Amino acid sequence: MNIIEVAENLYLVDLPQELEGFRKFISCWVVKDEDKAMLIDVGPKATIPKLIEALNYLKIKKVELVLLTHIHLDHAGGVAEILERYPETSVVVHEFGKKHLINPEKLWKASLEALGNVAEVYGKPKGISEDKIYEGKVVFAEKEVRILDTPGHAPHHQSYIFDEFLFVGEAFGVHMPLKSDYYLRPATPPKFEYEVAMDTIEKLLAIGSKRVCFGHFGFKRDSVEIAERAMKQLKLWVSTVYDILCKKDVREEEKVVSLAKQELLEKDSKFSNYRLLDEDIKKREDFFIKNTIRGIQQFVAERYCL
Repeated sequence: MNIIEVAENLYLVDLPQELEGFRKFISCWVVKDEDKAMLIDVGPKATIPKLIEALNYLKIKKVELVLLTHIHLDHAGGVAEILERYPETSVVVHEFGKKHLINPEKLWKASLEALGNVAEVYGKPKGISEDKIYEGKVVFAEKEVRILDTPGHAPHHQSYIFDEFLFVGEAFGVHMPLKSDYYLRPATPPKFEYEVAMDTIEKLLAIGSKRVCFGHFGFKRDSVEIAERAMKQLKLWVSTVYDILCKKDVREEEKVVSLAKQELLEKDSKFSNYRLLDEDIKKREDFFIKNTIRGIQQFVAERYCL
């Protein structure tokens, strides 16, 4: 059990999966108020027992709220099991995600198509009752939670501000802290919309400096620095894939992925920290890098060089 105390009453619970390299990747954020908690993303169904163990360790008796940044299995797949253990809990989710929490069959089929065995390991989500979904002003520990519509990674993505903390999901991409630096890559699965993603980052940049709590993975003190970096990174990745497709006329997916990865490891200083990752985590990242580039490739091909 890996629980990191990031600040007073704020904890990061690491939820490693039974897959090679799937550690320091999926997490749940726990905001504590005495024996009550607010959770931001609960992770997949498979690791809900680990999350409940962590909540017991933190002496949590009541989960008042679950805030979901989006409904993908690695963030929301275990919601039904949390509600079974903590039946008083209310769930906050983007309006586009509600129907998929109630009836997750379509979400499950899409997850299997996109992730294959990874989805199987995460576990098939169960539906929840519509009356567990909360709408209205969100308050925890007598403080309001501000909700921001942040599509880009997914149309059903939203972020949350609580005190000085910004729970950003995957709006800035995937982050991993290193000893003296950090790794960062975009999270742009199909169907990726460049302008929507950039608008989201600009919106988060405009709120000013907050402490960033990533969905994947960890924590940074200055959201402005991360937002500016994420914006430059996304521009670079799109322009790199554009050059490969439209100028070099390379269209075969595996070749595009290989060329783009090779070029970006030289051009992108934060992505180049891939070289510093442990070998098992590199293998995990290879799986998702391919999906990220595939999303950008489809966008560029449809927009510019069909």
